[in-house]
This record gives sequence, C-alpha cells and structure tokens, in this order.
Amino acid sequence: MKLLQAGPSPFVRKVLVTLHETGQFDEVETVQVTASPLAPDANLIAANPVGKIPALLRSDAPTLYDSRVICRYLDHRAQSGLYPESRLFDTLTLEATADGMMEAAVLIVYEERFRPPEKVSIEWIEGQWAKVSRALDALNTRWMSHLHGRLDMGHIAIGCALAYLDFRHDVRKWRTGREALADWYEGFAQRPSMVATDPQS
Repeated sequence: MKLLQAGPSPFVRKVLVTLHETGQFDEVETVQVTASPLAPDANLIAANPVGKIPALLRSDAPTLYDSRVICRYLDHRAQSGLYPESRLFDTLTLEATADGMMEAAVLIVYEERFRPPEKVSIEWIEGQWAKVSRALDALNTRWMSHLHGRLDMGHIAIGCALAYLDFRHDVRKWRTGREALADWYEGFAQRPSMVATDPQS
C-alpha cells in the first residue's frame, strides 16, 4: 500500500498514528505529493478526484480517501478494535469533532497563505476559530470520561487535532481554561505513535 501525504497535515497524521497503533506502519510506503487547493499534484488528482490528502493506494482494490475512511479500513484490516461496538457512536462523534476542528484550523492557514493580504478576512478567520473553541469547550466539559477510557479512534483523532493546534495556532493558547483536556493531552502526546509522527521532530 502507498499513502499519499503532504506536509504536516493533521489528517495524514491521524492515519500515520493509526498505522503505528495497529502495527501496520511497515506495510505502507509514504509518498509526498503537493496538495495545494490551487494546484494539486496530478498523482493526487488521479488517486482522489477532489484533490485532498490522505489517499491510500491499494494494489488489489480501489484507492481509499478521507482519513475517516482510511482509518476505519486500517482498523478493520488489523482487527484492532479502534471502533468498539459498545461505544461506536460516541467514538464516531469524537472523531467527527476532531475532524471538524482540524478542518477549521487548516482553513485558517489557507486563508492566510493563499489570499492576498488585502483580501484576508479576519471575520472569517475568527469564525473558523470559534468552531475550534466551541469544540474544545465541549471536549473539556463533556468528553473527559471517554478520553480517559480505553484507546479508540476518538482518542487518536482528538490527539492529532490538539497537536495541530500547537503546531499552527500556538498563539491561540487553547489550553487556557481547559485544564482537564490539557492534562489529558500531555499524557497522550507521549504515546510512541504520537512521538514517531511529530512533524516538529
């Protein structure tokens, strides 16, 4: 299998962490592509018509894309139990929350990177950050008991989302007023899978 990736994408990192956690990392070759929304790589377009990463090329089956699809496939392939039936919809909701945070955080980066300075919308940026902030508050108040439970895809997704906030939006100081979530992340960030996929290392 080949995993198409680009830069420090939190969606790619979610897949990489899953590969480590399920013991499949050595079975996948990572391939760097260009994933600019303005000029995506031809190889990426061939794999995923919407031009987004990650995409997982399989020799015996169609390419998979979208991190949620890929992670679900990898969990099924390894039978690792990252989507436990007993709390499946909680896990899926946490993963969706994390993906929403990551999407909003990436869109802020895109707004600042791809628009001329005079066309950057501060209101739009703050609207995206408001999504992140509300999600962080919800995690800190409603989801800590789940996060302190057995590892599932919700943990991996939230961990990667918080790591991306540190990487791209540290000035926002997301930990302030969210001590329970910050304490959980401090421990989660030390997992070997997170250390191995840290874009700053």
